[in-house]
Amino acid sequence: QLQLVESGGGLVQAGGSLRLSCAASGRTFSDYAMGWFRQAPGKEREFVAAISGGGGSKGYADSVKGRFTISRDNAKNTVYLQMNSLKPEDTAVYYCAAGPRRRFGIGISISDYNYWGQGTQVTVSS
Repeated sequence: QLQLVESGGGLVQAGGSLRLSCAASGRTFSDYAMGWFRQAPGKEREFVAAISGGGGSKGYADSVKGRFTISRDNAKNTVYLQMNSLKPEDTAVYYCAAGPRRRFGIGISISDYNYWGQGTQVTVSS
């Protein structure tokens, strides 16, 4: 019912920036909390950032706090992840995810999300 398509990944040097976008279609976008997760080869998929349906609440993994910013534009059915001061350890496939709106807190587990995009590769070189 909800389709998610990520874009904006690529190759960047350490210290550089990228902005990822996730475009949603098929359902009312504002009904969903949105999250970003990432997965490196041989690693578990890990939480990166999340934002509530209305954009009033945000959460970040400690590893990206202060460097990454999640935002959403419900009029455009799009969620963004601005990534600054990128490090080689940020290299991963980044996934956009959508889940039910939450009354309390931010969903940080993969089980909190029902819909997933195909992923976009981010590679940070040394």
